[in-house]
Amino acid sequence: MDFNKQPPAASASGTLVESPANSTQRIAVLGSTGSIGKSTLSVLAQHRQSYEVFALSANSDAGALEQQCREFKPRYAVLGNAQASQDLQHRLRADGINTELLHGPEGLEFVAGHSDVDTVMAAIVGAAGLASTLRAARGGKKILLANKESLVVAGALLVREVQRSGARLLPIDSEHNAIFQCLQGSTDDLGVASLAERGVRKLLLTGSGGPFRTTALEKLPRVTPEQACAHPNWSMGRKISVDSATMMNKGLEFIEACWLFNCGAADIEILVHPQSVVHSMVEYIDGSVLAQLGVPDMRTPIAHALAWPQRISSSVASIDWRTLGALTFEAPDTERFPALSLSQEVAAAPGSAAAVVNAANEIAVAAFLERRLKFTDIVPIAADVLALMGAVEPESLSHIQAIDDEARRNALQAVARA
Repeated sequence: MDFNKQPPAASASGTLVESPANSTQRIAVLGSTGSIGKSTLSVLAQHRQSYEVFALSANSDAGALEQQCREFKPRYAVLGNAQASQDLQHRLRADGINTELLHGPEGLEFVAGHSDVDTVMAAIVGAAGLASTLRAARGGKKILLANKESLVVAGALLVREVQRSGARLLPIDSEHNAIFQCLQGSTDDLGVASLAERGVRKLLLTGSGGPFRTTALEKLPRVTPEQACAHPNWSMGRKISVDSATMMNKGLEFIEACWLFNCGAADIEILVHPQSVVHSMVEYIDGSVLAQLGVPDMRTPIAHALAWPQRISSSVASIDWRTLGALTFEAPDTERFPALSLSQEVAAAPGSAAAVVNAANEIAVAAFLERRLKFTDIVPIAADVLALMGAVEPESLSHIQAIDDEARRNALQAVARA
């Protein structure tokens, strides 16, 4: 596996080449039926000469996974349920498709660490994606990290494994990808070089403010899952859409940025940017501010990370500068978005605090989507569970998983009382 660290090749005219110069990359797309997974496959379909879909995975959407297997014919596919996996295997084999079906966490870890895999798109939502992301890190893979919870829950462990194995960790969240594009350096610097060593004064992390940025506060307890999932700019899954509405998503990204860019909470400023055109910025000590701009489409950071350090087409539309209008920025309202204050506190806390908040938030969001909890109770439940459990320094993956399990049990009890 050879990921070229040198600047990208140029044509005779001096422009960047359109396709990677190295041999075909074999890609495992974990979470292929989610929004990030689908966007990844959309980009890969445009560059079949450079990328081979080696493995796909879904938790329970066997129908969507079957369609993807028929189109891309991966060597492996993984479903969460053994019987569903077996049923899909029979249907594919009946039509002459030789994809081998696996199931469960073991199947995910198998394909993530497979010796024939070059690149792993880690797009499983939530803490469920942690073990397979760690397996990819231990295997020295190029990891396209869309599963922010891996760093939130086990940042120290994941960064240590990446550094030990020589894996590449490339951020897919539009904000972190934007910062990476604006930073001087390479993936070798991620989690290692300090901002001061890079000549950086601070990172500016932008967020749209979601669908309730201007909603009257007294109306928030009555908002519905449908309203919370109706993001004004981005097309995302239901869980991450609710996180965007509470801005817990931005809070988790804040914690993730601390690990990715080796910085503290004081080094990052969150800005609400309703247009979602400036995806984030880096301010240098000389006063320069570099920003990465683009239309809100996840195919842009996906294509960037797939081809890094080169560039490939993503088929994303260009910004129409003539009609763009104003780009506005404002300080976040912490009364409206208490998740931001909670996450900033957690970023400065001992190791397990982020894992506790993440687990409790997942339970609370699920309860809200099932109409068992008010929207305004989501973040307080996460804060209450953290206050109950406190924080310790995790010793291992099994310790982190035990903390995660306990936080979920406590959150379920809190939901029942709400």
